[in-house]
Amino acid sequence: MSRDASELARRLARDAEAVCRHYLSNGRRQGRYWMVGDVRNTPGRSMFVRLSGPDSGPGAAGHWTDAASAEYGDLLDVIRESCGFIDFRDVAEEARRFLSLPSAELCHNPKPVRTPVPAGSPEAAQRLFAMSQPIRRTFVETYLRNRGIKVVHDAGALRFHPRCYYRPDDSSPTETWPAMIAAVTDLAGAITGAHRTWLAPDGSSKAPVGTPRRAMGGLLGHAVRFGAADDVLAVGEGIETMLSLRCALPAMPMAAALSANHLAALLLPPALCRLYIARDADAAGDAAFAALTEPAEAAGIEALALSPRTGDFNEDLHAFGLGALRTALRIQLAPQDVVRF
Repeated sequence: MSRDASELARRLARDAEAVCRHYLSNGRRQGRYWMVGDVRNTPGRSMFVRLSGPDSGPGAAGHWTDAASAEYGDLLDVIRESCGFIDFRDVAEEARRFLSLPSAELCHNPKPVRTPVPAGSPEAAQRLFAMSQPIRRTFVETYLRNRGIKVVHDAGALRFHPRCYYRPDDSSPTETWPAMIAAVTDLAGAITGAHRTWLAPDGSSKAPVGTPRRAMGGLLGHAVRFGAADDVLAVGEGIETMLSLRCALPAMPMAAALSANHLAALLLPPALCRLYIARDADAAGDAAFAALTEPAEAAGIEALALSPRTGDFNEDLHAFGLGALRTALRIQLAPQDVVRF
């Protein structure tokens, strides 16, 4: 945390109850804590803010935890989330306004705290993912449930952004829509890119925009990952496709490459022995399967196809249900994996 942010957080913590009454007005004081539903000021009792304590360290005043979502932070995070800010400079200005501080009092450098990064770069993707929140009890869960995906195993690669920027083209004004944000990572787990799926205002479906899915950052060779791969891995194109497979085979590590071209170029873990390739039932899916099978087998990795009954495995999940999907998949697995997964 920068010196500016640390000082603002300390000043806010000195009057933590006033901050909570203003920004978390749907909560109430209970003993030494302020209780509220979540950091976005939802009514409830799962989040608690310490109203007294030391200036820093464990038990510091102003620190909060949401027992339901496992989120935590300080009062600057409360201001950011309750006000819907994205840039730190907006959060800092609002904090200074609340504290009745001049805008420049704590800013020795009037420039934004964060150095600008190129749009669409890996750094921009990392920042977008960092400013998003866990998917529990958000529109991401609503959207996935409507796709038949009721449980997401190892959901750390997915986050929710309530107001993600969307611009149809360079000449159009910027819009904001809720969005599912997926982290694209390399084999070491470093974030190289992000994938955005803009959602309808109620989360029931994709947003009614021209291109509701877009990726940014470094994608080639990398993927959105669910579970840690060791000797067995299942890969495919779409996030929803792989999450549908994950519903049926929750113990099997999986990765979504986001497109047929990127699937064909996916880098494989060095310890991998067996690779399941979830094929979309189209020409692009056939080509991606062939392109990925060749380098896998050259590396001594057994490559096996997982084929849907319809266009893809999310369609199968919708059409036939989880039990039928699991049965159809198990007859396509290697015998030793039937017992294991």
